[in-house]
Amino acid sequence: MKIEFWSDIVCPYCGLMDHRLQQAWKRFDHAAEVQLVHRSFQLHPDLPREGITQLELLEKAGMPSVADQVLRPVERQAAAEGLAPYRVLDRTLGPTDLAHELLAHATDQGRGNEAWTAMFRAHFGQGSKLWTASEVLDFAARLGLDREIAAEVLKDRRYRTRVAADQREAQRLGARGVPFLVIDGRRTINGAVGTDQLLSAMTEAWDADHPVAQSLPTVAEADGVCGVDGCAVSGTHAS
Repeated sequence: MKIEFWSDIVCPYCGLMDHRLQQAWKRFDHAAEVQLVHRSFQLHPDLPREGITQLELLEKAGMPSVADQVLRPVERQAAAEGLAPYRVLDRTLGPTDLAHELLAHATDQGRGNEAWTAMFRAHFGQGSKLWTASEVLDFAARLGLDREIAAEVLKDRRYRTRVAADQREAQRLGARGVPFLVIDGRRTINGAVGTDQLLSAMTEAWDADHPVAQSLPTVAEADGVCGVDGCAVSGTHAS
């Protein structure tokens, strides 16, 4: 089973969804046969490189009420699910193009899932800024990636096209935003859902693609039956 997960590291629902997906994956009966692929989706590519606080962004957008009506509840929900600290309001946001390019590089190094989860935790758990090349390279070093190679990756922008293609593909598939999941190329989940719902969706997808032969119910007692050892009337031994 292949699960493709589009997200942005500054999206609070995405960080929560990453946690829920990991929990659902652990509970899934066929976890060893699941391939999780993270894909990029940038929410605020035009933000200043130096960053802007979440509250400032809400005020500029004319939506200050979102802080208490939407974002604080996300913090409480994360805490209730064992994901703490999880700072949604007290943080800085910025353009995530370089962060996504580093994540693409980490994926090619076989460390994609680890890197995405670590970046969510760095941003929401530790308030890390990940907008400039220097900030992203500091994260790469903490993750254990070669800093010099990562610097070359960001300098020549070799993953820029791939990051942009991820976003176009999500939009082609009908994404209205993130988080956005596609299971086995044909089942989509738009927005954040709970761990139980994720597990149910994974199970339904697996069962649909791996039908199990089931015995038909008995509707009446048979007159007799023949097997490899002979035939018999019901209730007697074959002869």
